Amino acid sequence: MKMLITRIVLAARHFRQWLLAQIAFGFLNFLKIFPADPALNFADWLVRKVGPMTSRHKLMLVNLANAFPEKSEAERERIALASWGNMGRLAAEYVFLDRLFDFDPEAKEPGRIEVSGIPLFLGLRDDPKPFIVFTAHTGCFELLPVAGSAFGLNVTVMFRPPNNPYIAEKVFSFRSARMGKLVPSHAGSSFALARQLEAGKGIGVLVDQKFQKGLSTSFFGLPVQTNPLLAKLVRQFDCEVYPARCIRLPGNRYRLEIEPKIEIPRTATGAVDVQATGQMLNDKVESWVRENPEQWLWYHDRWNIKHSLKR
Repeated sequence: MKMLITRIVLAARHFRQWLLAQIAFGFLNFLKIFPADPALNFADWLVRKVGPMTSRHKLMLVNLANAFPEKSEAERERIALASWGNMGRLAAEYVFLDRLFDFDPEAKEPGRIEVSGIPLFLGLRDDPKPFIVFTAHTGCFELLPVAGSAFGLNVTVMFRPPNNPYIAEKVFSFRSARMGKLVPSHAGSSFALARQLEAGKGIGVLVDQKFQKGLSTSFFGLPVQTNPLLAKLVRQFDCEVYPARCIRLPGNRYRLEIEPKIEIPRTATGAVDVQATGQMLNDKVESWVRENPEQWLWYHDRWNIKHSLKR
């Protein structure tokens, strides 16, 4: 009897995941009917309306209050709504990703994409040494590996698959066709990334995700757990590290930035300071978020407070 109940529960869970995936795919297919600009604007408007009705909105407002205690409730509500709009745009941008990246260094008129740090892109492409590029969930971060591929960078990107297996399969197929080699984050992902660095290639990682049993660091002055992977890979391969981000601009335009390499903190003996490196990554991401707070995904439970909201 218990086995039968378990099967029913699992079947119901799979059906729910399948149904949610079909709704998501249906929405994205609907957006394909329209040109990019109206579709992006519509997705922004729609999610601004729907997002505040979900339980995640409360989490967003708590996160914003903790990060920006100096801001008024009205200011934080405005940022939350804009962040929902940013999430809607992210979903719609999957549909138009190929058409959005129109950067042409020879073009006389600016397109939808502008790129800052082109010499760095080209230098990494032509240098046989391994390197790491890190970014965060800011703007349309999915455009960064597309840009890397366009500039001929041989970069392996680690990403966290969605929890829904049907959506995860679709997302992986979509990303791998446009972003080069992908490594889903799981127990063996660090070995896959290490092999790429050992071969003299580059990797890309997101560093603002919650990580259980990570380094004890701070983000906006609050305690968080940070993945030590980047610091440990630098310690092993002595590779250079470059920050990169995407910034949304008015008119459905984007600026992609790659910054000069950062100096990795070292101990008195010259070894990589893993703890200090983890904090340095948080500080860099925090500076980006403070600059454009509405372009970060505040619905993430970065500070591990969601359980306290249920009390």
